[in-house]
Amino acid sequence: MSKEFYKILTPEEWERASEIGIIETDLDIKDGFVHLSTSRQLAATLAFYFADQDRVILLQPNYEAVKDKLKYENTKPQDRRQSKFPHLYDKLKVSQISKMWSLDRGAFKLPDEILLQLEN
Repeated sequence: MSKEFYKILTPEEWERASEIGIIETDLDIKDGFVHLSTSRQLAATLAFYFADQDRVILLQPNYEAVKDKLKYENTKPQDRRQSKFPHLYDKLKVSQISKMWSLDRGAFKLPDEILLQLEN
């Protein structure tokens, strides 16, 4: 499995994380793990879950810092996304982030079917 994976946050979520030192979203808290995406999954994750955002914060956690609590798992059976996703079963700390980017919404959007093909 890929050692390169990413966490996407809204600017507000990043601001909160920066203040408390822990990166967590409402979805992560509800599901009991930190949702992450591989580089192949990023485009679809951005399109499907962040379509209403003009800007997002993209974080790359340090693999060595989180590898012991990381699992690659299938999505829910009813989900159209079929690749295994990295899930972190621990707190993700700001100090465990190795790279950060601020991404502004681009001018082009690929069709969903092409985004899904990228994951396979």
